[in-house]
Amino acid sequence: MRKTIITFLSAILIAMSIKAQDNFDPIASDYAIPGGNINLFGGQFPKSFNYYLETSYTASEVFGLLYESLIGMDPITSKYTANIAKSWTISEDKKTFTFEIDSNAKWSDGKPITAEDIVWTFNAIMNPTNLTGPHKISLAVFKEPEIISNKFVRFTADSIHWRNLGAAGGFQILPKHAFKNKIFNEQNTQFPVVSGPYKLDEIKSGTLTRLKRRNNWWQQDYNRNQNIYNFDTITFRYYSDRMNAFEEFKKGTMDIFPVYTSRLWMKETDDDKFIKNWIVKQKITNHKPVGFQGFAMNMRREPFKDPKVRKALAHLVNREHMNKTLAYNQYFLHKSYYEDLYTDEFPCNNPNYEYNPAKAKKLLKEAGWKPNSNGILEKNGKEFTFKYLARGPGFDKYLAIYTEDLAAAGIKMEVDNKDWAAWMKDMDGFNFDMTTAAYGAGIFKDPESMWLSEEADRKSGNNITGFKNEKVDKLIEKQKSIFDVDERNAICREIDGILTESCPYVLLWNIQSTRLLYWNKFGRPDTILSKFGNESSVLSYWWLDPDLNAELKDAIEADDSLIEEPEKVFFDENFKE
Repeated sequence: MRKTIITFLSAILIAMSIKAQDNFDPIASDYAIPGGNINLFGGQFPKSFNYYLETSYTASEVFGLLYESLIGMDPITSKYTANIAKSWTISEDKKTFTFEIDSNAKWSDGKPITAEDIVWTFNAIMNPTNLTGPHKISLAVFKEPEIISNKFVRFTADSIHWRNLGAAGGFQILPKHAFKNKIFNEQNTQFPVVSGPYKLDEIKSGTLTRLKRRNNWWQQDYNRNQNIYNFDTITFRYYSDRMNAFEEFKKGTMDIFPVYTSRLWMKETDDDKFIKNWIVKQKITNHKPVGFQGFAMNMRREPFKDPKVRKALAHLVNREHMNKTLAYNQYFLHKSYYEDLYTDEFPCNNPNYEYNPAKAKKLLKEAGWKPNSNGILEKNGKEFTFKYLARGPGFDKYLAIYTEDLAAAGIKMEVDNKDWAAWMKDMDGFNFDMTTAAYGAGIFKDPESMWLSEEADRKSGNNITGFKNEKVDKLIEKQKSIFDVDERNAICREIDGILTESCPYVLLWNIQSTRLLYWNKFGRPDTILSKFGNESSVLSYWWLDPDLNAELKDAIEADDSLIEEPEKVFFDENFKE
């Protein structure tokens, strides 16, 4: 062992060594006060809170507060920072990454976090029997990590990839001693040993999940964690219908409500609670990466295998009309899967699938579809009918318009409405014709999990449309070894052009701001949200302000108004380093 460590230390000298600084978070407010509870809408109750088994919003939020990764990310510069690992080295050939675990790092039961925990978690993710789908992708390039000592672990990649450091250091570490004798795929709600700032306090199936702030978190005295994670308890409340959740929010059952529906934002925020500023209405614009949303078409099935059919279906969505009449022109219409890669310097020249029934009918005719005696399109004796897999009534008005336009073109669409769990089960097995899918985006674009041909056959993966394209595969391979972000972005724009031409999704619309409603009792940083974050920033940076809480209660009791808050907030105007 002595010889191994000497050899290991010698290797460090010829490698790039990074010791992260423990700097204060420049977004966190010095006025933050720990304490209190916050209630949030968690969507529909997830099938699992284990983010490795369920990639929903709530699972991600809960798991991220329970478990930590080796490295973190600076909220302003996006550079990697210390977390469980206090330092790391990168070999000259950029294939080997060695992490030194912080000697203070401990699990909630007092046991130290060791290299064995990192290796065990890696193997659990990569185990073919475990349903960890998308998480396997970025780790597949690594051999099993090597334990150098209790506090040193080494990852070696088969090939160079710009994301390898983030992949090796970015997955959340689980305690080997708490999980090793259990069936991983059944670890959905029981997490008695954690490492993060919160622990599970209570789960009521279908109703709520409550997290409790730990008073013995090993990182709580570090500079980087001052004035963040301020709430004593965080409660996620679940409703199958978003409008029911909104009504509960207005009653005070929940404290904050992110708005994804323009009608709600424009027409449902004009009663006394909003006029008197008991509830704050705020649109925050920061540098949040822009994802995309659209109607995903299962290209594994007929008739969606035909690109002419897919393009025709895109030309039959009257996005302009929907945006104007149902969304109050709140959105921009997608032309890209990577909207934030385009600027005046790099304009988007992708094809635009405007509403054009005539063009759609021409494409369908070219694809061999002809109307039968009933006016329904037919090919090879089979009518053009398909099912739309929905998850709740939120999109019904849009689908009603689309159904009518499809019918006018001779296509029958049947809407099959399922709850979240049933929808997820069908999606995991690619058991759908068409569905709505929305994706967030990362600061650094990584097209592999969604667009690589190999991923089209991975169950529970992100390539839900079954997209396969040899040229895209080559471009994805090319960008792996490029460390310059601008060069990678140029390749992503090239990929984007191919995707848009192929039309695996009927792209819809998006918004570049975060629309928030919240009861006026919280302290917030000047920027309201972080530089790149959405409403999840609230859990890190807000706090329950006793004075504001008292003022709110007094105002409600006296039926008085509170001071008006700005409706629009811009990060760049409010951030002061």
